[in-house]
Amino acid sequence: MAYDEVLAQRLRDRFADDPAVRGKKMFGGLAFLTHGNMTVGVHSDELIVRLDPAEIPAALDRPGVRPFVVGGRGMKGWILVAGEMLDDPDLDGWLAQASDYVATLPPKDTSSK
Repeated sequence: MAYDEVLAQRLRDRFADDPAVRGKKMFGGLAFLTHGNMTVGVHSDELIVRLDPAEIPAALDRPGVRPFVVGGRGMKGWILVAGEMLDDPDLDGWLAQASDYVATLPPKDTSSK
């Protein structure tokens, strides 16, 4: 499945100066991992966002947001945001919210990968 290269580039630009973040192809799209933990990604033309599971109900009330489902199974702590809902301030807000949550997670050992 192809993913939105423009959205992917917007994310690359925002993470360019952060050595803790790297891009990786996942879910048929592109993911950005912070210390080995997926933070956000691009799936088709949508933004995948990792959030504290307690924040998911409020996020789902926002326009253009839906649960992230893979293989018919909902992914706990993940949402999709429609690309048309991602002007710069909204994109930056989602990135900040995801980054804040991922910062609470222990780093994953990626040295053998």
